[in-house]
Amino acid sequence: MFNIVLYNPQIPQNTGNISRTCVVTDSRLHLIKPLGFVISDRQLKRAGLDYWKDLDLVIHEDFLSFMQTVGDHTVFLMSSKAEKSYTDAVYRDGDYLLFGSETSGVPASVHDTLRDTSFRIPMKDHPDARCLNLSNSVAVALYEALRQNGFMDLV
Repeated sequence: MFNIVLYNPQIPQNTGNISRTCVVTDSRLHLIKPLGFVISDRQLKRAGLDYWKDLDLVIHEDFLSFMQTVGDHTVFLMSSKAEKSYTDAVYRDGDYLLFGSETSGVPASVHDTLRDTSFRIPMKDHPDARCLNLSNSVAVALYEALRQNGFMDLV
């Protein structure tokens, strides 16, 4: 099982879409507060449709409390500021893929903590487009991790 981690997510539709991806890939979703919405938000549940009840969800009060739960697994930060491609990472069962807020990414302190395990999804440098949509980024990185691990029990 892989762990998807959203740091301070702001857009409920993205989190809802990501929850669907987590359910169909048997991945756990971690949300690090503060959240830009409430969990009972109608838009969040609408985006997750009927998958929400099947979601393996963990909510953390802050980054430090999240890091205390990781154990010996690797936390990979997916960031547009990283230099290495996400395909260069070696993912293992139980690892964590962390994604920043849609509006502000992650703070410098998180970048510093995860400097050695920071990766980016390559994209064209475009003046009007900062990066991929969060839910698309999660899917791209998660499916690379799954591919490297033989797609585990997925059919």
